[in-house]
Amino acid sequence: MIAFGCSISEPDPYLRYARPGIQLAAEPDAAIFPFATVGTVGRSYNLLLDAAAAHADLEALVIVHPHLEIADPDLCAKLRAAFSDPDVAVVGCAGATGVRTIAWWEGEVSCGQVTHRYLEHHGGELPAYSFTTRKPPGFEVDTVDGFFLALSPWAVRNVRFDEGLVFGHGFELDFCLQVRRAGHKVMTVDLHVITHRSLKVVTDLEWWEQAHIQLARKWEGQAPYSEAPTVDWKARARRAEAEREAARAIAYSRRLGLDARIEELERQLRARTNTASWRITAPLRRANQLVRQARSRRSAAAG
Repeated sequence: MIAFGCSISEPDPYLRYARPGIQLAAEPDAAIFPFATVGTVGRSYNLLLDAAAAHADLEALVIVHPHLEIADPDLCAKLRAAFSDPDVAVVGCAGATGVRTIAWWEGEVSCGQVTHRYLEHHGGELPAYSFTTRKPPGFEVDTVDGFFLALSPWAVRNVRFDEGLVFGHGFELDFCLQVRRAGHKVMTVDLHVITHRSLKVVTDLEWWEQAHIQLARKWEGQAPYSEAPTVDWKARARRAEAEREAARAIAYSRRLGLDARIEELERQLRARTNTASWRITAPLRRANQLVRQARSRRSAAAG
């Protein structure tokens, strides 16, 4: 049995996005846990793990963010194929290798059919992580995107999210680091999902910086935080690193905004040129263009 869980802070996104996707993908015997958010992300997700672990026939637990919509009716079959390798403990729709910070997309991104839908600029959609080079899914990675987490029975029963990570960022990286330290694999799989979120990669820079520092301290001297331990300049160095990653996140957000604006303008252009009046007046516009070109040639010859 493949179970599904969601930590719900607001009911509307869950009802609009997560629940229809779960209903599309879930099998008739699936256990579904729509739990209200309690405390930190770690605390809320651990309650989902505890509920799923009680099922002796558990094959996997899928945890989705309320703003993620599953659009893959074959999701369960794909997860069973991925978890047929007993070493695989975490499966995601997107992830990366070469990860050094909670900004995991700074690594080499591996991504399936993930669509990013947004409301800015009158709404639209882009391929997720379009601001970076992406390789196809099906690779072992350091971490996966926390918007979609599929966990094996071993992971559900033996690993827990760190409830002390209070800032809401980096929880998926911490979980995947625990899994990999135990000798298990984290994989990306070709799953079709839709994320409904802002074009901003980071919305609260101060919380982002604090989350970065907190996780870096926890894993200092361990992969991927393999630097030697620091002493009195450690806090300043960590903050500088966090500010650098935050600045990059802002740059990515601006690039996404520009891509979305271009798409909006292209839609407007298509709407205006795909009309009967535009087609009827095409010969007139062509004639006017020829007249302007002839005048330009005469002016050049006279000069």
